[in-house]
Amino acid sequence: MGVSIQEAAKISPSPRQLAWQGLEFYAFVHFTVNTFTDMEWGLGDESPSLFAPSELDAEQWVAACQAAGMKGLILTCKHHDGFCLWPSAYTEHSVKSSPWRGGQGDLVREVSDACRKAGLKFGVYLSPWDRHERSYGDSPTYNAFFLNQLRELLTNYGEVFSVWFDGACGEGPNGKRQVYDWDAYYSLIRELQPNAVISVCGPDVRWCGNEAGHTRTSEWSVVPAAMQDNEKIHENSQQVDDGEFAKRVSSEDEDLGSRDVLARAAQAIWYPAETNTSIRPGWFYHAAEDDRVKTTDQLMELYERTVGGNSTFLLNLPPDTRGLLHENDVARLRELGERIRRTYGTDLAAGAAVRGSAEKDEPHGAQRITDGDRSTFWQAPEGVEQAELVIELGDERTFDRVVLAENICEGQRIERFRLEASSSSSGDEDWRPLYEGTVVGYKKICRLAETTARRLRLTIDESRWSPTLSGFGVYRSTAVEG
Repeated sequence: MGVSIQEAAKISPSPRQLAWQGLEFYAFVHFTVNTFTDMEWGLGDESPSLFAPSELDAEQWVAACQAAGMKGLILTCKHHDGFCLWPSAYTEHSVKSSPWRGGQGDLVREVSDACRKAGLKFGVYLSPWDRHERSYGDSPTYNAFFLNQLRELLTNYGEVFSVWFDGACGEGPNGKRQVYDWDAYYSLIRELQPNAVISVCGPDVRWCGNEAGHTRTSEWSVVPAAMQDNEKIHENSQQVDDGEFAKRVSSEDEDLGSRDVLARAAQAIWYPAETNTSIRPGWFYHAAEDDRVKTTDQLMELYERTVGGNSTFLLNLPPDTRGLLHENDVARLRELGERIRRTYGTDLAAGAAVRGSAEKDEPHGAQRITDGDRSTFWQAPEGVEQAELVIELGDERTFDRVVLAENICEGQRIERFRLEASSSSSGDEDWRPLYEGTVVGYKKICRLAETTARRLRLTIDESRWSPTLSGFGVYRSTAVEG
């Protein structure tokens, strides 16, 4: 019983998980009849005639995502109300029964084409819970129906980077509850879209545990295998639209992958975190929330905590009844993108000389961490769990961000580290503490008080077997003259 540290250190992501993690920041788009009824959860009895966006422009959505620096978009192709944004052959409750585009429209097609044209990845959300479909609750019949709809989405719209399932599980229109055939759903996705990650209620990407944008101090990607089933358990699913679920933060789940946790686990897996929240209080558009769009400061705070905390950031953008992202949302996204580019556009440590206390061999020497190439990396010798790296910035530099990245192809290994700075121009270095952290993973953004220094020292105090580092960047969050 128990997973050893050596075993945990060797667990690494699949190619699909690695590609997904590299996206870092992408959009959720919630859009359906709820947009026109001013509801968060539809009842399933809404008339398709309600779906009538007057100016829908998927390219406007995509342009706003690009302005923010996002690299993908996941569309709610069918939410709990059962209304399909594509002309499904298996139900009349879809865009083909609406006045939009004269009943000839296919929103999934328009969004997937707009993403492909702009170079964004496209993903699909398909709610297993369907409050409209009469067969829901007749488990074998409904599972066949759901698989047919899933097959449509996975075969007609090009490559899909993510299939996003939530675990909401309530009654259908017949008063019955459904038993979802998750294994059959997963098997079909692997067959038709082998490069797609299956998220949240799936084996590839883990829900961070809340919809409030909360992130853990230590976000482990290597966790007990039993966590894969957490969101699929019916008793834990969201069954009431009372607004409380979006606020839930479970402190008891703060530690998911420490040595103590793994020592009690039968098996560990690579199961990385995604953090999802909305740019507004609601997931769907409500005119009353036009003045409640998150500020640029709030969005930047979320971005740095999530992407910079070994998670990805899935930010929801709800189009309005016109079928456009509201002007306030678009402005915030543009401002956020400008802030990100201004902060992280110039690496003050690019090409800096590095001295290391330990390295595996010359191809994995300390200089690899500042070469700007994520595929190269420094690694300590086998069995070494502590190490020290000194980064020479040359002239004095002023900064307030340090970005670290492990080579996660070799696993997640760093458990505790600290940063120090020195302004000494002689050999008598006077090191002053800057930051203490725990895990690094794919990316760790260390936010510091504004500091001026000639060199930085990274000390890895605890790690699993031999630690690695593929990147060490130094940045300033405000423009610097000269």
